[in-house]
Amino acid sequence: VQLQASGGGLVQTGGSLRLSCKASGFNLDWYAVGWFRQAPGKEREGVLCLSNRMDTTFYSELVKGRFTSSRDSVKNTVYLQLNDLRPEDTAVYYCVAHSSANCDYSDLQSGSWGQGTQVTVSS
Repeated sequence: VQLQASGGGLVQTGGSLRLSCKASGFNLDWYAVGWFRQAPGKEREGVLCLSNRMDTTFYSELVKGRFTSSRDSVKNTVYLQLNDLRPEDTAVYYCVAHSSANCDYSDLQSGSWGQGTQVTVSS
């Protein structure tokens, strides 16, 4: 069971990025997939979660209207689309998959984590 996150980079304020979370060894369609981020000197925080029924739960009000998540079953990958990026979005972003059907915040953090991918937004 392995998750690999990718797609981070350096963008200017207002720019966009698409992060990918690709699974190996299990079918990601059966899992809730969450995204977390950790900025320098700050605690890790939840961003959002996509349930196995394609429902989105936002953990951060700051990203509503700017971030969305989607699945590609063929590629066994979940995406996090980041739009209208701001300097405060700068962080290492992580994906995590949990076999629970919903996006319970506590349950999700006990799932399988991918390595982080760095997102840097310049002002």
